[in-house]
Amino acid sequence: MVPLKRRKVVSSGAGSTGSDDVTSPSRFPQVVLFLLERKMGASRRAFLSQLGGKNGFQVEEQFSERVTHVVCENNSGEEVRRRLESQVGGRGRSAAHLLDVSWFTESMRAGRPVEILDRHKLQEQQMNEVEVEAFSTPSYACQRRTTLDNHNAVLTDALSLLAENAELSDEDGRGVAFRRAAAVLKSLPEPVTGLTQLRGLPCLGGHSLRVIKDVLENGASSEVEATKQSERFKALKVLTGIFGVGVKTAERWIREGIVSLQQLSEQTLNRAQQAGLRHYEDLNRPVTRAEAAAVAAVVEEAVASVLPGARMTLIGGFRRGKLTGHDVDFLLTHPEEGREAGLMPKVVSWLDSQGFLLYQKTTRNSYLEAKDGPARPSSNMDRFERCFSVFKLPEEARRGDEEARGGAEEAEPCSGLAAASQVKGEGPRPWRAVRVDLVVSPISQFAFALLGWTGSKLFERELRRWAGHEKAMSLSSHALYDNKQVFYE
Repeated sequence: MVPLKRRKVVSSGAGSTGSDDVTSPSRFPQVVLFLLERKMGASRRAFLSQLGGKNGFQVEEQFSERVTHVVCENNSGEEVRRRLESQVGGRGRSAAHLLDVSWFTESMRAGRPVEILDRHKLQEQQMNEVEVEAFSTPSYACQRRTTLDNHNAVLTDALSLLAENAELSDEDGRGVAFRRAAAVLKSLPEPVTGLTQLRGLPCLGGHSLRVIKDVLENGASSEVEATKQSERFKALKVLTGIFGVGVKTAERWIREGIVSLQQLSEQTLNRAQQAGLRHYEDLNRPVTRAEAAAVAAVVEEAVASVLPGARMTLIGGFRRGKLTGHDVDFLLTHPEEGREAGLMPKVVSWLDSQGFLLYQKTTRNSYLEAKDGPARPSSNMDRFERCFSVFKLPEEARRGDEEARGGAEEAEPCSGLAAASQVKGEGPRPWRAVRVDLVVSPISQFAFALLGWTGSKLFERELRRWAGHEKAMSLSSHALYDNKQVFYE
């Protein structure tokens, strides 16, 4: 295990609590802010208070009748009002605006108080005294137990599609909001039949609630249906479905008039994109557990052949118990620190020599373990040695999978797959292409790598957010850091 690593700081005024900044003359005297700590966490509240002070906002440490704007995170309007009334001794309701933290962050970016829109206001719901909350769930996804049996698939599918559209539009904040709302619904033990059942649940913003209401009342969301029919959305789905193509590349192609696979020429693509286009149909068809097991058997043989004693662990969605996935991920290590060095190129060479690799790209590690320990990463992307590959899965494994599924027919291909087949003009083959990622970690970082690569993406994001906001710690796929332990050079 990697010990908690102390954070290096500079002994200057920059490391202070920022109280001078918070109490400096306000540029906006008509605006007095109060940040509610409930569900936000003490450390995050302190950081945001300091940020507000530096941007010329007056931020109050205690709530009072002077406060004009109350900023909250993952709270309903009724929850906040009850909390504020208790703080002012029950002397009636405050006239302050009750706002989501999104208003605060947008104001910080603008350098001034932005206009308060409906999406900034906390959701208000009328509640009879005899009504009680139907469900209760923690604020952070990492604190919830979510089964594979989703009782609200119609609702979560709608929110997930809007999240995907937001991500394809480079609006990651909106995408995260929709995915958090979907995660809450997935964790519920029963189907949702009315909005009153959602009272008091976290992460359900006004936009998500409108979508849910639309689905419950009309059977579908008009916004979701319009998104499905959007030519831009359909083109982005098809183009980003090519391995090696991201949103920015797809948007550039669309601006150039390229909206389908038939319009692409391999001569203009890099190696990864060429492989992605060549094997588009296979790579967009779900990988089953039996197929993942067949790939695992081959990779395990490769690892054992090149470095006896090395360990291979299946990670990603299949480790979480999912029945299908879009790729297969493996984490490699050796119980003796340092023996894993050089493992990746040997495994890749063995797989290539046996004819299993259709494409591969390997990146070296950059965590500098031998010199400084696993340095704090600048982003959520870890810095392990890894190999992104397209694997050639033989027909025998596919037949074994069909037998395991009782001869069931394969799932219908995704949108655009038939077009891909026409582009390449390929008939039946004795193998299929599968996306496979290999990651190598030293044993000292294995526990953190295993946690980080098991996922899901939202779970990992929430776990790191919980660690930072609630425990004042920084978690990565390399190590766990205690932010409160500091030393000076």
